[in-house]
Amino acid sequence: MAKPVNKRESKRKQVRETHLPLGKQNFMIMGVGLLVIIAGYLTMLTGTVEGFLPLVVAPILLVVGYCVLIPIGILYRPGSKAGASGDDAAKEVAR
Repeated sequence: MAKPVNKRESKRKQVRETHLPLGKQNFMIMGVGLLVIIAGYLTMLTGTVEGFLPLVVAPILLVVGYCVLIPIGILYRPGSKAGASGDDAAKEVAR
């Protein structure tokens, strides 16, 4: 007598296709952000305590790395249309 197929067993047997949500461009942007962050910390080490590099340039590099480049690397979608107007976007949704 044949055993009935359980839905859970059939789902387990299916091979899941893994898809990473972030692409190569995302990782490259985040890599640039990481390099800018490292440059910010290295800039903090150079010069005197009250010098121009540690007090002005290093914080700017760190803010750009942490607050601009890393979030852009996470949120960037290569296939999205950034310049689409409202009418174009509505037409795309209607399709």
